[in-house]
Parts: sequence; C-alpha cells; structure tokens
Amino acid sequence: MPKNKFQDVVFTAIMATVMVYGMVVYNVALNMGKVTEATFLAAVHELPVMVPVAFILEFFVVGRIARGLAFTVMKPDDRQQFITYAISICICCIMCPIMSLVATILFKETKTFGTWIQTWAMNFPMAICYQMFYCGPFVRLIFRTIFRNETEEEKKTKIIEEPDAAC
Repeated sequence: MPKNKFQDVVFTAIMATVMVYGMVVYNVALNMGKVTEATFLAAVHELPVMVPVAFILEFFVVGRIARGLAFTVMKPDDRQQFITYAISICICCIMCPIMSLVATILFKETKTFGTWIQTWAMNFPMAICYQMFYCGPFVRLIFRTIFRNETEEEKKTKIIEEPDAAC
C-alpha cells in the first residue's frame, strides 16, 4: 500500500499505534479480570513506551524479514490481497513473541521465561485475529483515506500520460 518512504512511515506509525493499543487493552483486561472504562484508560499509559518499540522493530527489522518470509510462499504476481495477508501473518508471528518479551520485562511482576511464554501464548491468537479482522483493515482504510487524493492524482496523471491505457 505505501508507495514511498514517507507513506511507509505514516502507515507503520498508524499500524503500530492501533495494534499496540488493542493488544495492551487485551492484556490489561486479562490482568484486571474484566473490561471496564478503566481498562481503556489504563492501556493509554503503556502507549508512550510500547508504540515506539513496536514502530522501530517493525519499520527497521521485522517488516523486511516478514516480507522475505511471505514471499517464500507467495509469488509477486499473486493477488495483492493475499500477499498483504501473508505479510501481516508473518509480521504477527515475529512481533508477538518480541513484544510479549518487552511487555514481560517492563510490566509483569514475574519476569521469568515461563511468564514470557505464557504471555506470548495468550497474546498470539488475539494478535492474529485482531490484525487480520479488525486492525489491519481499519488501518488500511485510514491510510487510503489519508492518501486518497495522491492516489487519484496518480491515476489521472497515468491516464493523461498513457492515453491507450485508459481505453
């Protein structure tokens, strides 16, 4: 979806924020044993730490690795939608254990290997479902809305430059 570095930064920032907030809400709810208004407020307090960590990891490391992994099962000429899904799944498979480790170190009372594995195991199904069914489509909608004018201008320019393509 992003067509240049600026768009990639914007997309990654939005995705990291929405994904982290949803997962932190989930973890706070697990810790509290229920979901209340306080759950959503408590999650906001972890964002200044977790969003930058997620952004840096995804933008500089995980995104490249995930694309490489996704293209071990996908071909560049496959449907773009399926390539997007494959990359999203690969990102979750890499980010979930890493972010669970960061959360275990920063926010859990017991900082053991077992606590990290349990945190990872509890987060992984939620991360995949949240990414595939809610967060991913929502962030792509936001991104398309923000960059709609550029996309429409690109199409108009392409039609003007390549008149045969429009016919």
